Formats: sequence, C-alpha cells, structure tokens
Amino acid sequence: MTLSNDQAFERAQHILPGGVNSPVRAYRGVGGSPRFLASAKGAYVTDVSGREYVDLVGSWGPALLGHAHPAVIAAVQEAAARGLSFGAPTLGEVELAEEIARRIPAAERVRLVSTGTEATMTAVRLARGFTGRPMIIKFAGCYHGHVDSLLAEAGSGVATASLPGSAGVTPGTASDTLVLPYNDLAAVEAAFAAHPGQIAAIITEAAPANMGIVPPLPGFNEGLRRLTSQHGALLIFDEVLTGFRCGPSGWWGFESSLLGANYTPDLFTFGKVIGGGLPVAALAGSAEIMDWLSPLGPVYQAGTLSGNPVAVAAGLATLRAADESVYESVSRASEAIATGVSEALTNAGVAHQVQRASSLFSVMFGEAAAQYGSRNYADTIANDTFRYAPFFHSMREQGVLLPPSVFEAWFVSAAHDDAAVNRVLEALPNAARAAARATA
Repeated sequence: MTLSNDQAFERAQHILPGGVNSPVRAYRGVGGSPRFLASAKGAYVTDVSGREYVDLVGSWGPALLGHAHPAVIAAVQEAAARGLSFGAPTLGEVELAEEIARRIPAAERVRLVSTGTEATMTAVRLARGFTGRPMIIKFAGCYHGHVDSLLAEAGSGVATASLPGSAGVTPGTASDTLVLPYNDLAAVEAAFAAHPGQIAAIITEAAPANMGIVPPLPGFNEGLRRLTSQHGALLIFDEVLTGFRCGPSGWWGFESSLLGANYTPDLFTFGKVIGGGLPVAALAGSAEIMDWLSPLGPVYQAGTLSGNPVAVAAGLATLRAADESVYESVSRASEAIATGVSEALTNAGVAHQVQRASSLFSVMFGEAAAQYGSRNYADTIANDTFRYAPFFHSMREQGVLLPPSVFEAWFVSAAHDDAAVNRVLEALPNAARAAARATA
C-alpha cells in the first residue's frame, strides 16, 4: 500500500521521537509534514507517494556527484559482497586516508571515524591532551555536531529549534567553552588576554554553513592562525560540510589557491563527501599532534565501525570521481541557481542577499541583510526569517526540494544539468511572490 507523506509521518511519530532520527528533518522550521523519501537518482529524489523533486538538499552535502552515481554504487556492491564489517584493518581505510592526504598535504596522519560529531569531539579531546589546557573557543552560529561542550549557541538544528543549547549539558562542561561572535578577531584577542595559558584550541567552521552561509571576512582565518600560534593554542578547521565540496581540497584549498590566503590549520575534520552518502568522517593533521592518539599516544579514541569497508569504498569512489569537471559542473549549477534566486526575489520586491562560499549558498531576507549581509550569528537571526517557510513550500509544491530550514546551506551536484537547473529557475518566481506576501 502506498502511503502519503502525512500518513508516513503520523506512523513515525508513534515510534520515533518527533517522528525523525535527526531534528531538522521534522520540518519544524517550515511547518507541515516532511517528505519521506523512497529513492534518489542523479539530481532527483522521489517520495513515498511517488512524487519526484529536484533535490537541493543532497543528503546535506555528501551527494557531490549526484545520487546513486554508478561508480559509487558499483564500489559499494563490490565491497558488500566481500563482507559488511570486519573489526580489523583493511586496505580500503589506508587508500581513503591516502586520498585525503593527497588533496590536503597538511594531513600527515588521518583517523577515520563514522560521524562528523565523532571527528570534532576527538579533535577537541586531542587538542586538550596535546596542549594540557582545558578551554576551547568556538563561534556563535557554528555547528560542530552534538558534542556537549560545543552545543552552546550552535547553528543548524539548534538554531532552527530556537534553542540556546541543549538540556543535559552541564554547567561544568559548558564552562570550558568560550563562545565568541564570528568574524571578530578583537574578541578572540580579548579572550586570549583574559585566559592566559588556558585556551587549548579554536574550533571554527572553515566557512560557516550552519547559520546560513556566512563566509569568513578577508584575513579572518589567517588572523585565527596568527593568534593561536602566538598563544600556543591549536587551530581546528571543521570542514565536515566544506571539505572536498568547495573544491578538490575544501575551503582551505579554495581560500589558499583562489583568494591568496597563506595559513595552515593544525587539525581538520572532514565528513559528508568523504563518505559518498555512507557514514564516514575523519580527523587529520600533523604527525606531531595526531600521534598523540591511541594506540601511539595517551589520547583515547575508538570505534567498532570506524573505517567500515563498505563506507570507505563509497567515499573513495566519490573522491576518485570528483575531478576538475565535477567541480566545474557544480560551480556552474550553483551560479545559475543562486543568480536565479536573487533575480526572482528582486523582481518580487523582496529585500535579500544570497550569500555564497564557493558552490555553497543560502538566502538572507530583510533590509539589513540586503544592505550589509550577514557577518555573524546575530546578523543571521535578525533577518526576516519568516519569509523562508512560504518560499520553501512554494518550491516544494512545484517539485523542488529545498533544505527545510533557513539556517541550512543549499547543495547542488554534478548531476544538476540544464534540465534540473531550469526546473528550479521556473519555480522561483512563484516562490519569490510567496515570500513577498509573508508577514511576521
């Protein structure tokens, strides 16, 4: 029997908290029943009722090549036929780590884990162990997974739910985290001055994509590198979203090669693309620091499914297929859609700004956004966020699936050809008019 999305959601709510296994999927930020997806191919997804959509969620980033890419599916099938999990080392793990290091020369050592949350949790623990210091700096609006110490003023689903943090995080845990405004080097300098010898690391999204897209101001990341080096702290770059999506070597490579920046973080965290749709994430950095991880060093980390052979096969196939032509295709589709969004909203009289970080983009609504853009979390939450829900539902009704939160990035893939892009562009004028009619 074919279920409607409403029926599927009603059934799910009887057994899953909120009807979902990850909060933003519940559509609390836009209202209505989430789409329960049954299949995906290329630039399209199909829900349980049989309705097809152009997909601009992309599994929240991993689908760089498009859904169900033949090379990735073949690699997964071949790996699965050899066994689903061994709990022992495999050559696939080594090959994926080597591919990461080929793209990121600073990744002298790589530790594979299963989720971005595990990667950032391990990075923070490693930084504390290596430096012998307790405190971490993070930035308001940056989301680093659901690690206790990093949930304060986080973006993504925490922002969507209008939560300042999470119940269950103790004051003692939170007290070792300093939350500062993004793009504010003076605040970082002041924090180091106020806590001399106590700050182990700064963790930052390389280009924030969980409070909408808020790119770093010119020189900001280099400034973080200068300050951490000056004060004996580490710089952790969270590239779970941007890694190998903003370009062959992520945002760090994009900023270095195209924007002329000259800095190298101590540690990177990766996820999404490196799993090709299956659960793989990684922590990487210099040998000097990474060798503090067990079994060589005293910083413990382990995982039964870390480096799962089927998952690493998907990630390796994805990275090997992600050549220059893939990044060019993603860039073209992103440029066309982002430009189309801005033109449609302008024609409808909606004040806005489309903010971009390489091929990632999102829409900020309101006069302040149009004039100044969003430079930090305070700017983002001050936007006319009420305009997004009607915009989202209009696009969905016309067969285009957007992220169900104004705080999330839009993702395109190399499979978004002219036909898929044109379907998006054709839907935009009605959606822009819906946003124009919205009231707070």
